[in-house]
Amino acid sequence: MGAWQRRRGRVRGHTTFGDPRRYWDFRSVGRGDVRFEDILVALNDIGYRGPLSVEWEDARMDRVHGATESAAFLRRLDFEPAGGAFDAAFARTNPAPTGG
Repeated sequence: MGAWQRRRGRVRGHTTFGDPRRYWDFRSVGRGDVRFEDILVALNDIGYRGPLSVEWEDARMDRVHGATESAAFLRRLDFEPAGGAFDAAFARTNPAPTGG
């Protein structure tokens, strides 16, 4: 094992989920480093209207609790995209009279 691997905590061979010697580990949605709000914004930006699916795996918590919490977290972040351009909401349908 190289020095960089030792510094990063990597071990050779198989380790189980939740083993503290793993280089990375699965975390519940909203409890790790992934910025899910950025992902939802990007999906809205490209017009995605399909389902969101979460593969939940976190050895630190109960499955039902973690999956329920993760789904609720994403529901709080999700939003309907704007129906039009921001400035269009301020457009006048009847222009104001001009001086004269």
